[in-house]
Amino acid sequence: MRLDDVDGTAVDSTVVDAASVNRIVQQAASIGQRIYIRPADTAVR
Repeated sequence: MRLDDVDGTAVDSTVVDAASVNRIVQQAASIGQRIYIRPADTAVR
């Protein structure tokens, strides 16, 4: 989730695979954007 700089509320949400996490973190860090990373909920059947 990308977080609002003022109040920390979620601005948008994206589900990505593990290989993409590093790229997203690097992009956010380069512009000083705050993000929240958590595992996606998955149902095992």
